[in-house]
Amino acid sequence: MAQQKDTTNALKIAELTSVPAIGRIIAVDPGTKRVGIAISDMTQTLPRPLPRIDRSSWKKLLERLKDIVEEFDAVAIAIGLPLESDGSESEMSIEARDIARKLTFSIDLPIFLQGEQVTSYEAKGRLWAQGFDIKESRDLVDSEAAVVILEDFLGELTAFRKSPN
Repeated sequence: MAQQKDTTNALKIAELTSVPAIGRIIAVDPGTKRVGIAISDMTQTLPRPLPRIDRSSWKKLLERLKDIVEEFDAVAIAIGLPLESDGSESEMSIEARDIARKLTFSIDLPIFLQGEQVTSYEAKGRLWAQGFDIKESRDLVDSEAAVVILEDFLGELTAFRKSPN
């Protein structure tokens, strides 16, 4: 199901054609300490945040992601790929690619890398606009960033499905 591309900055691991038209999609905003999680509705139009995962080990992160996949009967996973502003790799993009690669061995779903830049800043702005203070937003920002990642992925998926093949 997963395919690695030869180019360094390839975003595709799976093909968009592998995503069923109905079913929930999970987005992951990877971090070394906290991992943001968002989920779409069954029609793949509305994302919402889920509680973040506090990351202590790969095994625990994997177990929690498997639980979320099972609980929501997810059909795909989009992982945020934080590239530098010039498109080059960052330390976290290498980590995101590693998470995606490991997930392809452990979860039998299409796994995608979704390019992202400054989603945490956008997430903070959204939370502040909703009236959350700085302290409250610290606890919510990771999963709100996952919502931004999921919105972008769903937009690309919708455009792909509408484009003539």
